Amino acid sequence: MGQKQCDLCAGTEFEQIGTRDRHHQPLETVICKTCGLVAHGQIPSDEELARYYATEYRQSYHGEMTPSDRRVMRAWKNGERIFGQLQPHIEPDMEVFEGGAGIGCTVKVFELNGHASRGIEPGEGFQNYSQQQLLTNVVRGDLFEQPRDKSHELILLVHVIEHFNSPRKALEYIRGMLSDDGLFYVECPNIAAPFARRSKMFHYAHIHNFTPASLKMLAESCGFKLEVQFGSQEDPNLQMLFSCSDSTELTIDPDNYRETMQVINGATPLRYHLRPYYFSSRATKVASYLKEHLTAKQFVANAIQECQKFAAEQQDEAPESLRSAA
Repeated sequence: MGQKQCDLCAGTEFEQIGTRDRHHQPLETVICKTCGLVAHGQIPSDEELARYYATEYRQSYHGEMTPSDRRVMRAWKNGERIFGQLQPHIEPDMEVFEGGAGIGCTVKVFELNGHASRGIEPGEGFQNYSQQQLLTNVVRGDLFEQPRDKSHELILLVHVIEHFNSPRKALEYIRGMLSDDGLFYVECPNIAAPFARRSKMFHYAHIHNFTPASLKMLAESCGFKLEVQFGSQEDPNLQMLFSCSDSTELTIDPDNYRETMQVINGATPLRYHLRPYYFSSRATKVASYLKEHLTAKQFVANAIQECQKFAAEQQDEAPESLRSAA
């Protein structure tokens, strides 16, 4: 095996910042001393990842192979949030493709709002639920099996980029899928957000961990230009919309390594719990959890009913020849 290289800048100097994951299992985590990208010390192979995501990931990360009502409700509301954020920036008839679509709620929300939308999901349980319950066009599949024909108009990666063993390879591949005036939306955990302790930061499934600066650097070096960053720099999740660019120049942010190390070294329970907005945000979260328990079952039943009604309306509007074939 050759010398480890940073996926962002190809640097070879790393500093170890973790030896355990959030479940206290052995996991080496390092930071590139050139660009500040945080990643596993040992990157899993394609074969290891394919096996893990097909059968183990949902159970180890979410504790369930088939989504609970609470998880579906959260995913649906996230889909509505993403649609609401992107709506001012996209055309009303823009086609949507989501890689790693999960339960398929975001795909369905876009479809219900007039967009031809589809997705792929490697996890068996979530993909089955998506097709059978929400009636989505989400199939079992891999990003790198998709045609690079520059036909896609909007591609979404929502909490997916951190799972690739090479985010650069994924983004370069996506650039080849998109039309030159296409858009790319990416959402992922923000390693620069406040954490209670360093031990809570790392997970086997999150192979790479991004700050706003490292995600922007990577995307720009893969042929994208940042259009909008939603939320603040300290939000738990990064939310960025990119357009396509002819430039693939890598411009290193010289402060990202130092600033990322400051955040990681500052991850202490005292600092986390003494934040001015900690108690109010915690109260809001507890209240939302209680509401989820009380309302999730009916919420999901209503969502499924809406999906069924929409499918019936689409069938009624289809030409007679297509209805007969169906």
